[in-house]
Amino acid sequence: MMARAQLLLALLCLAVLGSAGAANAAGRKTVGVYELKKGDFSVKVTNWGATITSVVLPDSRGILADVVLGYDTIAEYVNGSSYFGALVGRVANRIANARFVLDGKVYHLYTNDGNNTLHGGHRGFSKVIWTVKEYVGGGDSPYITLYYHSFDGEEGFPGDLDVYVTYRLWSPYVLSVRMNATALDKATPVNLAQHTYWNLAGAGSGDVLRNTVQLFASRYTPVDSALIPTGALAPVAGTPYDFRSPTSVGARIHEVSGGRAGVNGYDMNYAVDGEEGSLRKVAVVRDGASGRVLELWANQPGVQFYTGNFLEDVRGKGGKVYGQYGALCLETQGYPDAVNHPNFLSQIVRPGQVYKHDMVFKFSF
Repeated sequence: MMARAQLLLALLCLAVLGSAGAANAAGRKTVGVYELKKGDFSVKVTNWGATITSVVLPDSRGILADVVLGYDTIAEYVNGSSYFGALVGRVANRIANARFVLDGKVYHLYTNDGNNTLHGGHRGFSKVIWTVKEYVGGGDSPYITLYYHSFDGEEGFPGDLDVYVTYRLWSPYVLSVRMNATALDKATPVNLAQHTYWNLAGAGSGDVLRNTVQLFASRYTPVDSALIPTGALAPVAGTPYDFRSPTSVGARIHEVSGGRAGVNGYDMNYAVDGEEGSLRKVAVVRDGASGRVLELWANQPGVQFYTGNFLEDVRGKGGKVYGQYGALCLETQGYPDAVNHPNFLSQIVRPGQVYKHDMVFKFSF
């Protein structure tokens, strides 16, 4: 019933506001699309799921293209299952058997990935309406700040949680994402992730197998057949997961199980090298055809590298069809299922504490 009610509410809001541009939009609970624009660099965001719906920038010849996968309408985001561009939480990635123990109490969560919880459950942060707190669409550093209050018991998670995300453009061609969350009354796990699908040649232009990727990570967290970490931290050296040097996505992709029988592809968390909590380089992606380069910096211990293994004839923006490997995701995060692995860095935020997650996307061409 909750999902149906949320869908009806979102569709009703859509009839009221299809897009928004006024600077006095703070506090609205309607669903809109908000553009941040700086020269020929623009990003669109909707407060449905705090979702990035487009990123437009030039290539090496000055030709503009939208480089993220998505849909034409908010209704399609409401009904979609791929998490295109969304901010996912309260806990991103998977939690084994949809349960964990915290301070001696067992918490049972909503199962939406077999027996497990994925990206916060059935109604995670990607499936709710966020409040627009501040919005400046142009100027030197256009930005939007979105807010969501997650209530005690939502999807089974304990405690009230105040969550903010700010998307901001900087010069030249820099997009920053700043997330924070404050636990108000109970200890709770928090692990937010930004789930944009990138195709630097342009959304719907084909697969990304020829893109070269460099990941600044010498270890990864091996998983079982359900993509749940085993608890080990293993070296990437000598494995198909080694992207320490720039390597094409397709070079070894058929050596890697994609998490389902007969499906190959990357869907793995890497342990980012460097000082924990510091803003450091995570990845570099290069598309030879367009000349576009994406450089990602973040302060989280891990990054999920996903190659769109389960995309299959998804109709996206402008009627384009997204197929398998039609994009890649780089989701900085805490280690998956950390609530069930004491050896992983803790994701528990206690009352009064603030979770902080910063990302910086630097584009060049």
